[in-house]
Formats: sequence, structure tokens, C-alpha cells
Amino acid sequence: MKYNFDEVIDRSGNRSSKYDERIKKFGTDDVIPLWVADMDFKTAQPIIDACRKKAEEGIWGYTSRPDSYFEAVKNWEKRRNDWDVDPALMSWSLGVVPALSALIQIFSEEGDKILIQTPVYSEFYDITEASGRVVLENQLVEKDGSWGIDFEAFEKLVKEVKIFLLCNPHNPLGIVWKPEDLRRMAEICIANNVLLISDEIHSDLIFHGKKHTPVARLSEQIASKIITCVSATKTFNLAGLQASTTIFPNLEMKQKFDRFWMNMDIHRNNAFSSVAMEAAYNEGEEWLEQLLHYIAGNFDFIKEYCEANIPKIKPNLPDATYLVWLDCRELGMNNDELRSFMIEKAKIGLNEGYTFGRSLTGFMRLNAACPRSVLEKALRQLKEAVDQL
Repeated sequence: MKYNFDEVIDRSGNRSSKYDERIKKFGTDDVIPLWVADMDFKTAQPIIDACRKKAEEGIWGYTSRPDSYFEAVKNWEKRRNDWDVDPALMSWSLGVVPALSALIQIFSEEGDKILIQTPVYSEFYDITEASGRVVLENQLVEKDGSWGIDFEAFEKLVKEVKIFLLCNPHNPLGIVWKPEDLRRMAEICIANNVLLISDEIHSDLIFHGKKHTPVARLSEQIASKIITCVSATKTFNLAGLQASTTIFPNLEMKQKFDRFWMNMDIHRNNAFSSVAMEAAYNEGEEWLEQLLHYIAGNFDFIKEYCEANIPKIKPNLPDATYLVWLDCRELGMNNDELRSFMIEKAKIGLNEGYTFGRSLTGFMRLNAACPRSVLEKALRQLKEAVDQL
């Protein structure tokens, strides 16, 4: 079927954090919210139909997880990423971030050092520090708008850590890592007996002809030393249903993870996530392909509009995710001034770059997963605000 991503849906008052938490986040609800990473699009029709059917049953008791659930994940990874995964090594969790937090607690001790590559999704800091571990930063290096790995620093830091949290593809920089870079990082971790945990939640949101590489697909040796976290929630805009899959190299590690959640009696999908995830993996590709084409068009629109109308603001378009970085350094504002300018003058709600890492000071993050007309209005407001400076 043909999906209409131009449809503007009023999400205010429907318990959407993106809209209903504007006052909490920005001090006002008079902003176009382009911040938190969810999309303003309805999900694929087969997912809606599956949830509607479940709703109409009217009985939502304790929910079992059939074998077909993880089979759907297996088949998706094979079709999309040419990765053969054993369903027996998969575990369910409430989400990728809760899974990462659990893995840190299970496979390290308080005071251990955890390596992350910054700038990065701020939850990587939060879950590490909240568990009493110490964050070490391998800062990514920017050159002419492209970001890369400082391998000399990486090799030194790996010698001090227990776990390396990899973001693949990278959030929020939108990097689709090259296989040779992934292999080099993985082999350095193996040589230093460091557990590599790969967050691959954005692996379906890839643009510009790039291709996602699951780290575990690189070699049998690497596959035996890595834990991978995936989910359809980011891909199909289902974060509110809370479900993810963690893929282990062996049953011993999987059993430790499962026991962690069983001790809190958290081991079942809710009634709706069970059918929604399976429908997404089995029947969602048609929607996804149309979505990727539409968001790529949004990227082009942002780039062309800024070049023609707001040349002081330079967008860095991602190869993965739907999050665009606006380089606002030519405006000459500090972090507080830039935040206030976006809220009070441009009336758009964005994420501040510095919260992801020091190297993004002067940047703002814009969520491009919305109807084109919403983007047009937001950028027009931004232009008018910049023109008044």
C-alpha cells in the first residue's frame, strides 16, 4: 500500500512525551517539538491491524512469547543484514537502554571502567554512572564535517576498561561504521579481554546507499565475544510498547541476563508489544522502504533550505538515524544563549549538542522524522529569527 507521510497528526494531549512534556523540557508549549527521537508518522498498517485485533479481544492477561516471536527477529536480520542468528541465544528486554544497563551490572563490578565513544547518546553516561561504574571517553575526531575514531587513544583506553559500549550505527552522529573500523575495534577488545556490547537499534534507518554491518557478522571469533542489542521500536516508531532483543554469544551469558530480569519478575512482553513486534518484522518492510525515501527527502530539503536561506547554520546530514545536526557556531552564542534563541525567538524545541559531548558545543539536534510541512514551518521560523539578529 502507499503510505502518506505528509499527513499531519495532532499528537498533543495523547500522552506523547515529545509533545506533552514541552513545558517540562522547554518551559513553554509554544514550540514545534523536534527533539526526542520518535517519529510523527503512523506506523505500518499491519502493525496497527495486529494491535487492533488484540485490542478487540478485550482480554489482555499474562502474555506468552511463541517461538515465532524470535523467529521473526532471526528472519529480519537475515533478510536485512545477511546475519544468521540463533533464536536460542536471544532474550527479551523492556528496551535497549534497560538491556544495556542490566548488562553493565551483570558483567562488571562497581568501580569498573566502561568505555564509550563521545559525543554519544547521553544515556550511555547515565546508566554507567548510575550503576557505580566509571565512564572513560574515546572522543571521536571531526574533520571537515566527518567523524572518525582516534584509534591510538582507543587502544590505550581499552587496556583500562571492563566493557566497551559501541553505538552501531552511531547515535547521535549518524555514522554507519565501516566494516574495517568495526573489525579493528572488536579485535582490540578481544586482545584485551574487554566485553564488547553493541547497541544496534538504529541499524534499519540507513541512508545514502550505506549498509549496516552487525559486528557479530564479521567473524566467528568476534561473534563469540560480543553481545548485540536490537529492536524494532525505533524503526517502526513503537518505543511506547517497550520491547527489545538481546543476542548473546553463548547460553551461559544469556542465562545470567535472564536471571537478572527473573529476579524482578520481568520476563514477559505486554500483550500489545508481542503482536506488534512480530508484525513489524514479518510485514513492515514495505512501510520502512517508503519511510526511508521520505526522510531522505527531508534531509535534502533541510540542506537546500539552509544553504539558500540560513547560510550561517550548516546542517550535517546523517547516514543513519533521522537526527540532523545544525552547526550554529557562526551565530556566536554560548550554550544558554543558543537554547534560549531556539525556544524564544525561533519557537522550535531542539536538543542541545553539548549534552551529548563537549565537541558538539554550538550545535543543535533536529529530528527530521516529521511531515515536510512541519519542517518547512520550523525552518521558516528559524530563518525569521536569524534574520532579526
